[in-house]
Amino acid sequence: MSVLDLFGLTGKVVIVTGASSGLGVSFAKGFAEAGCDIVLAARRADRLAETAAAVEALGRKALTVPADVADPDQCQAVVDAAMETFGRVDVLINNAGVGTAFPATRETPEQFRQVIDVNLNGSYWMAQACGRVMQPGSAIVNISSILGITTAGLPQAAYAASKAGVIGLTRDLAQQWGSRKGIRVNAIAPGFFESEMTDTYDEGYLDTQMPRVLLGRMGRGEELTATAIWLASAAGGYVTGQTIPVDGGITVT
Repeated sequence: MSVLDLFGLTGKVVIVTGASSGLGVSFAKGFAEAGCDIVLAARRADRLAETAAAVEALGRKALTVPADVADPDQCQAVVDAAMETFGRVDVLINNAGVGTAFPATRETPEQFRQVIDVNLNGSYWMAQACGRVMQPGSAIVNISSILGITTAGLPQAAYAASKAGVIGLTRDLAQQWGSRKGIRVNAIAPGFFESEMTDTYDEGYLDTQMPRVLLGRMGRGEELTATAIWLASAAGGYVTGQTIPVDGGITVT
């Protein structure tokens, strides 16, 4: 097998959560370009149809499953639908997430719990459901954040805690499922990429953060997707339990 062949994913079945917008769409399209059939999960069914059309335009099959990952039963339903339609699940991209920016003294229990329920608990429920059916050689890529590693000048206790939790979850699932199941589990910690979350930032905020970015710009969706493809493919076959910052250098400044 050549080095380039190691990156091959043709015929694999990939579940992408949070696939209705932003980075989720980028992941879905990128893995379709790599030859995968895609199971698309998100709460907004109307937006999922748009992502499915983009996947099918690339010549791959798309299955849409409206789901709230905070509900374990709905996570199981996504995996059940994938197995019924495709008979396998090879890769999970655990991308669904929400963010808030409430000062810690004013954040309500409901606001904090909502973020944890989606970002951390939802990642676990999806990984758990996939781990029951995945075969050796499968891979899970959890989407954490640089805010699980560092700070960025915003009051985001719930988001930062959830994303740090995803990093711990990644390590533990990797050690549980590595030799026993042959499933690799890694995480990506994105820096600043265009998304619905960055669209909500106050005007000028991103400009204040750019001096921390060694490459001096925001990331592009395809750069994040390429990292996920590496981790999901045989090219990343000896990598597990790791969190890979894709942040233009923020975490080293």
